[in-house]
Amino acid sequence: MRTTVGIIGAGPAGLLLARLLHNAGIDSVVLESRDRAYVEQRQRAGILEQGTVDVLRAAGAAERMDREGLRHDGIELRYAKKRHRVDFPALTGGRSVMVYAQTEVCKDLIALQLKEGGPLLFEAEALAVEDADGDRPRVRFRHEGRESVLECDYVVGCDGFWGVARQAVPVSLSRVFERTYPFGWLGILADVPPSHDELVYARHDRGFALLSMRSPSVSRLYLQVPEGTDAESWSDEEIWAELERRFETEDGWRLERGPITQKSVTPMRSYVHEPMRYGRLFLAGDAAHIVPPTGAKGLNLAVGDVVTFARALTHQKDTGSAELLDAYSETCLGRVWQAERFSYDMTTLLHRAPDATPFEDRLQLARLERIASSRAAETDLAEGYTGFPLH
Repeated sequence: MRTTVGIIGAGPAGLLLARLLHNAGIDSVVLESRDRAYVEQRQRAGILEQGTVDVLRAAGAAERMDREGLRHDGIELRYAKKRHRVDFPALTGGRSVMVYAQTEVCKDLIALQLKEGGPLLFEAEALAVEDADGDRPRVRFRHEGRESVLECDYVVGCDGFWGVARQAVPVSLSRVFERTYPFGWLGILADVPPSHDELVYARHDRGFALLSMRSPSVSRLYLQVPEGTDAESWSDEEIWAELERRFETEDGWRLERGPITQKSVTPMRSYVHEPMRYGRLFLAGDAAHIVPPTGAKGLNLAVGDVVTFARALTHQKDTGSAELLDAYSETCLGRVWQAERFSYDMTTLLHRAPDATPFEDRLQLARLERIASSRAAETDLAEGYTGFPLH
């Protein structure tokens, strides 16, 4: 089997890349180790930056998003029982975000790929990337019980942190930067309309809480919990009671309860692998970087990576110049590190460390008061949240 671009991973990054290449007249093959049902059901991100929304629209993949997605023009910060709304369009020249789950993005892109695009192979496990530094890299994979080889001009690893793509980069060339956090997020899905029409980020002495949503009838909520917490160790009653405590306000706002349909705990870490390119192998998304979810950046960073690659390869196809391909890693990392900074700032602003001192508690409150009272500080948050430029 041969193609121009071999794409490992059919998450939103790999699927969007296949769509962008198809629209540019460049053929590709997507290999996904899981089955279609799994890809369309795994719960991940739910916030799309303005740039991601624009890319999906330009790619012809936004019809259902525009019909069913929830445009949000701000978020609410809560601390010391106070409420402060950050107005995105007023602070960023009109930018906003879209609440539209990663599962739905994948469903839309899978349907388009199967209808119009190149091969998309589910249950095709990538085993290794070979000769990444040569002119004809290969992906060895197993599909339908047989081992096969996909010969490519380029390989893009969109296969996540545990995938095989990054393993093809020699250790001697790799630099890793990481930080782990001593807490995680206990996340729930609940069959109850959201109790607020925008996301609520709450800083509390007992820990962080987030009110989010998946649709007008399904709420997505999170609690900061100690690292290593078992989701099942929390009863439904304990979860709702703790959420109510952390979201409490001076004006009597109420959190609506409903049946909890899913519980899980997400660990928190920051991670960057440099470089993001080795020979004809390009890393994208979680294969190259991970951010704590506080800043809603993970999916959007992956989109930035594949947009950068698709533009660079299209530029080479049209002009014969490899200049943009050669700059791929440097271009992506500039945006990645800004997102890492923003996500770290949001995480340390809103989460209470297990060993936090009264001094550090007061600093958090002072930072939040600064955002609430300074248009410059508020603008910096709004610009970071709605997204850094995709170029």
